[in-house]
Amino acid sequence: MVKVVKSTVLDAPVEAVWDVLRDFNGHDQWHPAIADSLIDRGYSSDKVGCVRRFHLQDGSELREQLLTLSDADMAFSYCLLETPVPLLNYVAHVRLAPVTDGDQTFWVWESRFDTPQGREKELHQMVAENIYQSGFDAVRLHMGLEST
Repeated sequence: MVKVVKSTVLDAPVEAVWDVLRDFNGHDQWHPAIADSLIDRGYSSDKVGCVRRFHLQDGSELREQLLTLSDADMAFSYCLLETPVPLLNYVAHVRLAPVTDGDQTFWVWESRFDTPQGREKELHQMVAENIYQSGFDAVRLHMGLEST
């Protein structure tokens, strides 16, 4: 099993960052890899169990399901249902916490998944950099923040 953990500090109040990340269907508004996204069956994007169907910029389609969402904890988790990339049993968690000495946000994005034998390092790097680090950078840009 592969485990990826990435974290960052954003120079913005935690509530403002949560407003961006809380929308399970809003990642096409800020993540550069996402071309479009919609929630199946017209469900609300904050309904636990909803499924988002989205396309990457290369046209690949993925489906992910919202497993948990907590406004009190400013956290959610989701899993991959369908993907062209062999990230098997993929479950991810996003958590925010306030950094109180500067009105900043501590953001942790982590996942665990299985891969075909021999592809662990490659797929770890792809998730860590192309998804998580790109996401951190994109939210900074989306919110008009400087890198910290």
